[in-house]
Amino acid sequence: MTRCGPQDMAIADDRPDNAAMDDRLRRHSLWRLMPLAALLLLGAAFLLSGGRDYISFASLAAHRDALAAAAARAGGLAGLVFVLIYGALTALSVPGAALLTLTGGFLFGAWRGAVYALIGATLGATAVFLSARAGLAGAAAYGGARLQRLESGFRENAFYYLLCLRLVPVFPFWLVNLTAGATGMRLTTYVAATFLGMMPGAYVYASIGNGLGGLIETGDRPDHYAMFRPAILLPLLGLALLVLAPVVYKHWSGRRRQSAP
Repeated sequence: MTRCGPQDMAIADDRPDNAAMDDRLRRHSLWRLMPLAALLLLGAAFLLSGGRDYISFASLAAHRDALAAAAARAGGLAGLVFVLIYGALTALSVPGAALLTLTGGFLFGAWRGAVYALIGATLGATAVFLSARAGLAGAAAYGGARLQRLESGFRENAFYYLLCLRLVPVFPFWLVNLTAGATGMRLTTYVAATFLGMMPGAYVYASIGNGLGGLIETGDRPDHYAMFRPAILLPLLGLALLVLAPVVYKHWSGRRRQSAP
């Protein structure tokens, strides 16, 4: 007969507690994912219910007179309503940011439209970022050493990397929001880089929207890929390279110090 000593009894007693703790941690992790899951589900519901049809150039052309009249009647309140709608749709990761910014330029002019679009986009993106940071921060720990190094490098130079991604929007807006949240970067860094990085694009599209009435009258459509014209994209690429210059120098100088005898 095998005798059970005091140490064995202690280990046996600890096992249920450890299992219960693991179960509580799993439930806690699931709860932390709820805000992000809610945003994604609401966005999917909006698109499946036909909401995407209202965020189209055809819809804007059909209702432009009614929108302009409503904005004129509402006065300063119209800007607040526009910011809230823009922020809500951005938080739901609904595609159509370019058209919304065009609408802002059409209703409020180039400068005011760009500012309102920037505020709305930043608020909505911040909601996604906070939800992703709550549920996904630390996920890189399960992806191996290479992914952890990438996350560490991104977090260390978060402002420069994110500013570059906002200046040259080669990746989907929602994907950048989720990635930034998963790295667990600071909120102030995220908001500053997002707001500053979106400035050029917001002004470009709001300026196009400012002349939207003339485009509609002639039957033309706005250029949704205006940001990728060489005259606009090349200066932004140059600015992005300047933004990344401190990161490159920091990496280069660090390697030199490591290789020095």
